Amino acid sequence: GVAQKNYMNILERVVQKVLDDQQNVRPIKELLQTLYVSLCGLVQDMGKSVLVGNINTWVRRMENIMQWQQQLDNIQINRPTSTGMSLTDLPASLQLNIMERLSDGRDLVSLGQVCPELGALTEDRLLWKRLCQYHFTDRQIRKRLMVSDKGHLEWKKMYFKLSRCYPHREQYSDTLHFCTHCHILFWK
Repeated sequence: GVAQKNYMNILERVVQKVLDDQQNVRPIKELLQTLYVSLCGLVQDMGKSVLVGNINTWVRRMENIMQWQQQLDNIQINRPTSTGMSLTDLPASLQLNIMERLSDGRDLVSLGQVCPELGALTEDRLLWKRLCQYHFTDRQIRKRLMVSDKGHLEWKKMYFKLSRCYPHREQYSDTLHFCTHCHILFWK
């Protein structure tokens, strides 16, 4: 009981931090959604003594999770007041080059929702092809080929289909090094 209460308190603080900072909204929303779905299944199985504690307490916790999800859904990211250069001011080829550095298709979809110009660029088939080739093997791609009515490969649809079937390639921004003098491992 106490551990569950502490967990919910920590979760509430995390949600409040995300609301205050307006950063890392998506991972917390995904965490809350996963937790909510799990709790729904457990509450429905309450007759089987799956959960410890009063059912009303669990229902209240689920209501709290729903309230936090609603708060995160309603978050309005404030635009910076700077009148400097923005991504859309760059040439389209440079914008595509930057987009190729994104390793998560969900980030590309979100970027495409910012404005119509970026939306058109994020539909670039070559961009999605490279993303598929980065994360998945040729064999995995061949197993999930999707062709449009016009005979083109549907790279964007294939990416999301492959994402559901196979894990993404892991990437590390830092590498592990070993100091030969002091025999210590460190990230660089």
